[in-house]
Amino acid sequence: MTLTLTVSDEVRALVPGFTHVAVEAHGLVNGPSTDASSALLDDAARRLAVRLAGRAPHEDPHMAAWRQAYTAFGSKPSRTRNSAEALAKRALSEAGLPRINLLVDVYNAISVAHLVPVGGEDTDHIEGGMHLVRATGEEDFVTVVGGEQVIEHPDAGEIVWRDEAGVTCRRWNWRQGPRTRLTEETVSGIFLLESLAPMPVADVETAAEELADLLQKFSPAAEIEIRPPASGA
Repeated sequence: MTLTLTVSDEVRALVPGFTHVAVEAHGLVNGPSTDASSALLDDAARRLAVRLAGRAPHEDPHMAAWRQAYTAFGSKPSRTRNSAEALAKRALSEAGLPRINLLVDVYNAISVAHLVPVGGEDTDHIEGGMHLVRATGEEDFVTVVGGEQVIEHPDAGEIVWRDEAGVTCRRWNWRQGPRTRLTEETVSGIFLLESLAPMPVADVETAAEELADLLQKFSPAAEIEIRPPASGA
């Protein structure tokens, strides 16, 4: 079943240049990171270095646009970076990119190589549809702090992804909650590639196609659909 994704009018009014492309997959095979997924991450870091040509990630026009968007809803982008900038910073560091699990490695590699925020959610743990909205501040966000599960609440006006049970990702694409993350048991997932002007929509579509191809490579029997770019529902 196709997962419903909506973007509120408030978000579109605040950041009119937003576009997302979704890749939905069923019949996935996940597991621990492999030599192949690790190689993807190493290659992504090399592609990023070529793309940036000596610049810092936040100097890229697309990352600069995300910083402006974060500022627009009251977040400090130098402290809470969008997911692509945070990963890019790690990719260029001595520590390099983390190895999480096969599926996460794949979408992180796409995020870094194309410098576009990419998130993955386990659709079997999403309740109802997913909605990009400005938070009231009363929504629940279940996360883990010091090994213990805690409930936080987003700031009023903060842009969040949420489902019927609560917030799935805070500050747009800054911190994902553990409830819907991709684990080694995940078999169905939705992958969101999010972009802002001035990144051409065609560039996001190219990244989505590469992601779909990699998912198919690692899960040959999976059914994978790329949805057309959307700025609204």
